[in-house]
Amino acid sequence: MSDDTYTHGHHDSVLRSHRWRTAENSCGYLLPRLTPGMRVLDVGCGPGTITRDLAALVAPGQAIGIDRAGDIVAQARAEGAEGVHFQQADVYRLPFGDDTFDVVHAHQLLQHLTRPVDALREMRRVAGAHGLVAARDSIYGSFRWSPDSPALEDWLDLYVAVTRRNDAEADAGRYLKAWAREAGFANVEYTSSTWTFANPETCRWWGDLWADRATSSDFASQAVDYGLADAARLGRIADGWRAWADDPDAALIILHGEVIASG
Repeated sequence: MSDDTYTHGHHDSVLRSHRWRTAENSCGYLLPRLTPGMRVLDVGCGPGTITRDLAALVAPGQAIGIDRAGDIVAQARAEGAEGVHFQQADVYRLPFGDDTFDVVHAHQLLQHLTRPVDALREMRRVAGAHGLVAARDSIYGSFRWSPDSPALEDWLDLYVAVTRRNDAEADAGRYLKAWAREAGFANVEYTSSTWTFANPETCRWWGDLWADRATSSDFASQAVDYGLADAARLGRIADGWRAWADDPDAALIILHGEVIASG
């Protein structure tokens, strides 16, 4: 398996957000390209919620979800679904032959990799000349919230610093078009979309999970291990997320870049 460091880790505060993801809210740009009977590979599938949706959309085709974390693959398998298979695998060495899939999909994966172009090349190999590779990644530097919050500004500064120590790119969504072209794709379509949290329930959900991440996830432990933060700073960030979520004017826009590549 690759030795990339996953900034978030798999604390429950991370998996809560992963389990919320669906094909509709996370890969709407791809859905018009899906047709029944396709074979789809979902790379970095996590707990498999998107993978299961993709399988339903291409039935009677099949979706395979892969993740490098064996325990997360086991969780995905436990949920079960018709037309879905999950297995542990490495994006840099996919255990499939050339031209195996009609669509290879990755949601918020490339931002965590040290070699995103190499990963895209491998995804291109298994998609083949006639398959599609679709990727969506965040652009952290473009996240915008209201009201203003020094604590959230500090969180963003710290998050970017931790990802840089991990040799990852927090703004990966900005670079997907260039990365796809570097990976050798002849046809590259680039779009963008957002997640928006603005009602009390969704703001509370998002604020609570990031408050928990700030003190209990791998992001928090890495920040301390790298000498970038101490418990007091992380506690202030967590308090800031909860204060933001409590504000009746709270709103958050999360921007993503998206690419569909072929050839």
